[in-house]
Amino acid sequence: MIPDFLYGTAWKEEQTASLVEMALRAGFRAIDTANQRRHYFEAAVGEGLAAAYRDGVVKREDLFLQTKYTYQQGQDHRLPFDPAADLYIQVAQSLASSLEHLGTSYVDSFVLHGPASGRGWSTEDAEVWTAMVKEREAGRARVLGVSNVSYRHLEMMIAHHGEAPAFVQNRCFARNGWDRDIRAFCRSYQITYQGFSLLTANPEILHHPLVRNAAGASGATPAQVIFRVARGVGMVPMTGTSDPTHMRQDLDSLNLPLTEEIIHAIESLAG
Repeated sequence: MIPDFLYGTAWKEEQTASLVEMALRAGFRAIDTANQRRHYFEAAVGEGLAAAYRDGVVKREDLFLQTKYTYQQGQDHRLPFDPAADLYIQVAQSLASSLEHLGTSYVDSFVLHGPASGRGWSTEDAEVWTAMVKEREAGRARVLGVSNVSYRHLEMMIAHHGEAPAFVQNRCFARNGWDRDIRAFCRSYQITYQGFSLLTANPEILHHPLVRNAAGASGATPAQVIFRVARGVGMVPMTGTSDPTHMRQDLDSLNLPLTEEIIHAIESLAG
C-alpha cells in the first residue's frame, strides 16, 4: 500500500491523540510516527487510533501506519530499548514497543530514522537494517524505509544489502530542487519518496507569484498548490497541521486541476 498523503505526528505532545483522531475523521488514512519520545508521543498516537476504531471511523485494515527506529543519539532519556543491548536487540525492542503503543500486530512501514553518520552507510546502519529485515520477515513490518538520507547513503546501502528500501523520507527544500537527486535515485530503484516540511522549509515558494497565481486560478491556497505539485512529481507529501480546515484542504489538494506545465514550472523554482 502506497499512501496518497501522510499525516505526521511529531511535536504534538498532549494534543497528539486528539489530532490523530481529527485527522482520521478528516479523511487521512496514513499516519507517520516514531518511537522517539523526544519529538513524538507514539502511545498517544495509539490512543487516537483506538478512539477512531471505537467510533467506527476506520478499521485497522483501512490504515497505513508507519513508525521508526531512532538511534540512542537521537533520543532523550525516555528510551524504548535497553541502551546496553546490541543494536539488533534494540531494533526488536523498539518495534515491539511501537506495536504495543499503536495497538497493532504489525506496521505497514518500519523506517530507520536517519543513519548513524552523515558520512555514509556505517556498520551500525548495516546491523540495524539487517535487524529490520528480520522484523519484516517475521511479519511485524510489511515494508522497510529510511529517512534523512543522502545519495551516498543510498548508494552504499544498496551495494551492501542488495536491496533498496521501499520508502525514503526526507525534508524537502525547493532550493535543492525539491531533493531532485534523491528523487531521481528513488525513481531508478522504484523507491517511493516521502517529502516532509514541504511548507515550513519553503516559505519563499509559498509567496512566489507563480504559486500564488496558480492558487488564484484554481480557487486554492498556496499550500494546496505545493502539495498538489508534490504529488504531481511523484512524492507522497506529509502534513502535520493541527487545523481541521487545513486538514481538509490538504486532502482536497490532491484533486486540484493543475497542468503538467504548471507542476513542472513550480518544481523548477529555486532549484
